[in-house]
Amino acid sequence: MFAAISLLIIVVAYRIVSGCVGSDNFSWLHNFAPVAAVALCGAVYLPRRAALALPLAMLFLSDVVLNVFHYHQPLLTMEMLPRYLALLLIAGLGVALRGKAQIGSLLATSVVGSLAFYVITNTGSWLHEPAYAKSFAGWIQALTTGLPGFPPTWSFYRNTLLGDLFFTLLFVGCMTWQAHRVERPALVDGLAPW
Repeated sequence: MFAAISLLIIVVAYRIVSGCVGSDNFSWLHNFAPVAAVALCGAVYLPRRAALALPLAMLFLSDVVLNVFHYHQPLLTMEMLPRYLALLLIAGLGVALRGKAQIGSLLATSVVGSLAFYVITNTGSWLHEPAYAKSFAGWIQALTTGLPGFPPTWSFYRNTLLGDLFFTLLFVGCMTWQAHRVERPALVDGLAPW
């Protein structure tokens, strides 16, 4: 559990730092974030009591730091509701994988989670943003090109998918390393037992 919590702290710190650095400096990194991986892997690896609450609480804390202290925006906005709904769905997928998660199933679930996050959050933007026509064509615009003057939303999805896969692999690698480290026989006087 120590490894999982440590990794949660590190990736949430990464999210805060990458958000504060600014998209002008690293535009190719925009949305390359650990958000969905934290929800998915936290639900898989943390004890049941903390599996949903701890990852979502840590993500909420990073929202507080970024929205309030860095962007000087209100903490609670309408854009947060679809985001946390998507994260709860992803965490629910992680709970379904508890005890039987393999690298293939985690990566496949990460892809499904990324797609769900993309569709849910862009649908929320389409519903909330007055610049989108409230029609099927407006919804497709929200899912593909986005609003004029901004990068296309599909590029955010690409970065989200790559970030989710990367951070999911990072979680799996760290948890596998931790499990092997704990299971490895103890060294006697610095020599491995043969």
